Amino acid sequence: MISKKYDLLTLGRSSIDLYSANVGSPFEKISAFNAFVGGCPLNIATGAQRLGVKTAILTGIGNDQVGNFIKHFLDQEGIDTQWVPTIDGTRSSAVVLGIEPPDKFPLVYYRENCADINLNIDQVAAIPFADFKAAAFSGTAFSKDPSRTAMFYALELAKKNGVTTLLDIDFRADQWDDPRSFGITLRAALSNFKIVVGTEEEILATFLTDKEQLLIKHQQISAPEIRGNIDNAIQEIMRSGVETLVVKRGKEGASIFQPGKDEVKVPGFPVEVLNVLGAGDAFCAGFSYGLLNDWDLFKSVRMGNACGAMIVTREGCANFMPTHQEVMAFVETRGGF
Repeated sequence: MISKKYDLLTLGRSSIDLYSANVGSPFEKISAFNAFVGGCPLNIATGAQRLGVKTAILTGIGNDQVGNFIKHFLDQEGIDTQWVPTIDGTRSSAVVLGIEPPDKFPLVYYRENCADINLNIDQVAAIPFADFKAAAFSGTAFSKDPSRTAMFYALELAKKNGVTTLLDIDFRADQWDDPRSFGITLRAALSNFKIVVGTEEEILATFLTDKEQLLIKHQQISAPEIRGNIDNAIQEIMRSGVETLVVKRGKEGASIFQPGKDEVKVPGFPVEVLNVLGAGDAFCAGFSYGLLNDWDLFKSVRMGNACGAMIVTREGCANFMPTHQEVMAFVETRGGF
């Protein structure tokens, strides 16, 4: 990629994350919480910055102590926050999480009138998109206006300025007024993205009907039927004009899809899971690092897999993102890229 002032801009959610200090305890028996920061774009920005990517973020914070907490963290990490507005009349977002490995992580969002969903067109217009190589968007930022319209405008400006656009699907069902709104909105945005990243569940949610979603939730559709639905959804994404789709598959690694090419499977790094939250964001940070350093797709996805594997062994998200040195050491002990 050509030289620019910044490597990566991330756009959307930020929050204070209150994670259970009693790992393994049922949610109702938690006696203490640890305070971290989170939100998909904030996590990606932190992970990328720690890997050596020059990063800025567009998110909103309220005129409150939680907003100060979030911004202080970002400033300490060296992430450029000059385009982070304090939006009066809103509250900074919060998340509360229980940690019950290996597969229970009850999560509660506090996002009523939250600052980042009140990002507007003017705040997007203030960003010099020509100074960025790439921009990473998250699906939740499209869930409500004024943020929804602001994100579509940001896509316009990014494309006009030759910025590589990446979408982390970031499906959070309870952040949408209607489950159908998620797929309708994301499908309208897909053609604006060069790269799309999502889990199998997120890709299914982008295209399935309500009935199919309900059947899958209650495991009433067989594996072959689900496989077929995922394959159909993948093809729909490719037909939208997306150049690269990366399907995250947990411990199995990830798959790369491009028009007219066979699926490329990229192996993961098996580890013992402590907390799955943040794995996808760590993946995007590592993947973005590879792309921005002109690595090929396979190696870039492998880097994403390594970062995701490391973060699931740790307690939280942004605060625990690995450094470049840590990732290289991790990969070297497991056979390299």
